[in-house]
Amino acid sequence: MSMRGEVAVIGVGMTKFGEHWDKQLRDLFVEAALEAIEDAQVDLRDIKAMFIGNMGSGLWVEQEHLGPLLADYLGIPGTPSLKIESACASSGMAFRLGVISVAVGLYDIVLVGGVEKTSDVTHGESIHHLASVADREWEAFYGMTLPALFALIAKRHMMQYGTTREQLAKVAVKNHKHGSYNPKAQFQRPISIEDVLNSPLVADPLRLLDCSPISDGAAVAIIARSDIARKFTDTPVYVLGSGVATDTIALHDRDDITTFKSIVLAAREAYKMAKVEPKDINVAEVHDSFTIAEILAYEDLGFVKKGEGGKLIDEGVTELGGKIPVNTSGGLKARGHSPGATGIAQIVEIVLQLRNDAGKRQVSNAEIGLTQNIGGSGASCVIHIFGNKR
Repeated sequence: MSMRGEVAVIGVGMTKFGEHWDKQLRDLFVEAALEAIEDAQVDLRDIKAMFIGNMGSGLWVEQEHLGPLLADYLGIPGTPSLKIESACASSGMAFRLGVISVAVGLYDIVLVGGVEKTSDVTHGESIHHLASVADREWEAFYGMTLPALFALIAKRHMMQYGTTREQLAKVAVKNHKHGSYNPKAQFQRPISIEDVLNSPLVADPLRLLDCSPISDGAAVAIIARSDIARKFTDTPVYVLGSGVATDTIALHDRDDITTFKSIVLAAREAYKMAKVEPKDINVAEVHDSFTIAEILAYEDLGFVKKGEGGKLIDEGVTELGGKIPVNTSGGLKARGHSPGATGIAQIVEIVLQLRNDAGKRQVSNAEIGLTQNIGGSGASCVIHIFGNKR
């Protein structure tokens, strides 16, 4: 079935991403949810179901069974509420399931959210928890962390296509510049290429400022049937397309580690459903967990041919004011990366852009936006395409 235009986002909300020592996971979720509910001008009783993305609450805060917990703390116990896990793509996947549930007529109004609380453990423990999204037996067991896996991808891309160390740095510089315009970004300070190149080495060639932080945060979207959306808002944003795919979980099982097949396949499905092409996208939020991941996204989403991602960043195409501004929120790199909340945080930004509500980072005449959310080292991917017209 095609869901094109059948579902609209009528409200969004999110916390600032960062280290929230004074808040619990449930507090972060409720804060974002109440902001989205107010934005949508709906009543709590209007929400008929909840889909919550979360990667590792059992690891980071030793709390599972999030569905009923979060419905309870939001004040609507009894509401169907499910937790969805797909590593860092968890809330993007939750959004997909929420959209399907509305499109098939199961519910009229649904809350879709994502949340993660990571700062209550040591950094070393967080790195260990994040490594669980790779192949624990054949990668993590031997010391392969996510930075190490993406470093291998970067090295191969540099060798195969001539991508430079400076091009990687330019991704971080761009996203920090965008993040400086976002009051909810974790990092709101511009950086220079020299800052990136002189930051501590994490996994060659990736340095500290090539890597996204591990953040606390929550983000929520309220979605509804398109035919009732204007009862709640004058600026509904419609879901035009959605695509999801997976790849092998371990890098050593892939034909080419410089192409994420999950992105290619999910993008193909989303473009087909939305009846658009890559050239039609006005603004995009992509999963820049590491600077090389954004360059791969340019290529695998079809913005340029394989191997030419570095050229896009050199030419300023993906900056504010460029032809396809990417990560106007600051991306994972500067807005922050709360794994379970990242997918919805991307959607929040695209909704603001398409409503012309993005303030200093607003893209002129934005009508079609895309979000691309991956799990782990690209073993899962979910892509959504939005428009401010059906």
